[in-house]
Amino acid sequence: MCLAETESEVTSSTTEHGTSDPGAIYPWGYTGLMSTEHGKAVLDELAPLTRDLRKAIPDVYDGFRSLHGAAFAPGGALEVKHKELIALAIAVATECDGCIASHARAAAKAGASKEECADALGVTILMGGGPATIWAPRAYAAFCEFYDAARAAGSAPSE
Repeated sequence: MCLAETESEVTSSTTEHGTSDPGAIYPWGYTGLMSTEHGKAVLDELAPLTRDLRKAIPDVYDGFRSLHGAAFAPGGALEVKHKELIALAIAVATECDGCIASHARAAAKAGASKEECADALGVTILMGGGPATIWAPRAYAAFCEFYDAARAAGSAPSE
């Protein structure tokens, strides 16, 4: 079943509460269980929120930035693209949409291929079980979005 078919089924069916609008039963801001926006749109949505919190607690963000820089520094035993694929896999396991988008973008930028991404996500599905079968396709869609954009700009490896 493709995502479009699933989305159609979700939006065309009536919920147990007698409405076809899932937002009617999720007043906290339901955005859709089958959202197709997993990459840039997620990062764009989070940017102003992150900026506001970073202004309130700059020392925490400075510390996190330092830790991030050390963890992803080039020159270690692992290539940066492999570190980013590990982070993407962990993002799937923790079901973090912002982490998925961020590390999908970084993995594509670091030169990971679609095959490498899919392979890493396959291990995530093994280790994460059922929930990973939901989040891994979202991660792959985000990765492909960034990969395809980089390739169109001439900065991604050709397959």
